Amino acid sequence: PYNDSIQAQKNDVCRPGRYYEQPDNGVLNYPKRACQFNRTQLGDCSGIGDPTHYGYSTGQPCVFIKMNRVINFYAGANQSMNVTCVGKRDEDAENLGSFVMFPANGNIDLMYFPYYGKKFHVNYTQPLVAVKFLNVTPNVEVNVECR
Repeated sequence: PYNDSIQAQKNDVCRPGRYYEQPDNGVLNYPKRACQFNRTQLGDCSGIGDPTHYGYSTGQPCVFIKMNRVINFYAGANQSMNVTCVGKRDEDAENLGSFVMFPANGNIDLMYFPYYGKKFHVNYTQPLVAVKFLNVTPNVEVNVECR
């Protein structure tokens, strides 16, 4: 469902930085439209260039983070949210190395909220943040916390 062609076919191009509200105004507004979340936003972690390994085969694994679907939740208090990741302990931080996030800065835009529920928001695809670890220490358990 994240392929750009499917997103273009089923979902709207939305204006970033604002909630995509679709009130009923006394008349049932069904189904609700959803904003496009294109796979290409995930850059090196999109799976387009590495469709089966997502960086694991080269020692630069990608991990995906998504928010749970919460009906009528307005995320970010009118500001886009940014996911941040850190090593849980000092030794984790040393072994973690550097990483990049897709979309940039781990941004989850407001336009993907609110979510109206599976029955009403039939083509909704949850926004994702991909974290690509560039030089994590191999063969060492590293605990990472992303918020």
